[in-house]
Amino acid sequence: MAGQVQGMFDNVSSSFELVRSAKLRAIGVTTKERSDALPDVPPIADTLAGFETSSVYGVGVPRGTPRDVIDLLNKEINAALEDPLIRRRLVELGIAPLTGSAGQFGELLTAETERWRKIVERSGQRKE
Repeated sequence: MAGQVQGMFDNVSSSFELVRSAKLRAIGVTTKERSDALPDVPPIADTLAGFETSSVYGVGVPRGTPRDVIDLLNKEINAALEDPLIRRRLVELGIAPLTGSAGQFGELLTAETERWRKIVERSGQRKE
């Protein structure tokens, strides 16, 4: 905003208000589809085929947590994310709420970890 950054990638939720107030100009979103929060901003994949990345937030529990506790937490969190008032507020903040099972979230984390592992390896970065 001081004119020192020519470009950046940021989460919609943290830069959304700056874009809406025209303090920042969004030229693309990194998700496959347009963001409900910024519907006029095209996906980068419209220009660079196959480009997609996004941040994921979730709730984790310690290993060994009983299945019935996990299922109850999952059920209640999914219900909260389906509540129209909560969903509307999250979308206002630039967040696209996703629901699903604990297993689906685990699969997503596994897939994303493998995806980014490959990217880091191809980048030539070394673990110090």
